[in-house]
Amino acid sequence: MSSRRSRSRHSSTVSRVNEDQINELVSNLQQLLPELRNRCSDKVSAARVLQETCNYIRNLHREVDDLSERLSELLANQDTTQAALIRSLLMQQQS
Repeated sequence: MSSRRSRSRHSSTVSRVNEDQINELVSNLQQLLPELRNRCSDKVSAARVLQETCNYIRNLHREVDDLSERLSELLANQDTTQAALIRSLLMQQQS
């Protein structure tokens, strides 16, 4: 038996995820997406759920970048006491 076949058989037995588990994971993911959340009764393909997930994550990254920029500008325009207070509040939120 070739090593390729051996690896293929080994990996399929070790990390096998059955179709029901995949469907459950896709359904759970669908519930997290605002665009698809209310479409529980509608049949949405796994590919569509994954595509919407990618789009949603990209949008979240853009929002974080925009908010970070706005916060940086705000902190740059504040006096040092207010900026220090805002920074300390942000540090508390991260921990």
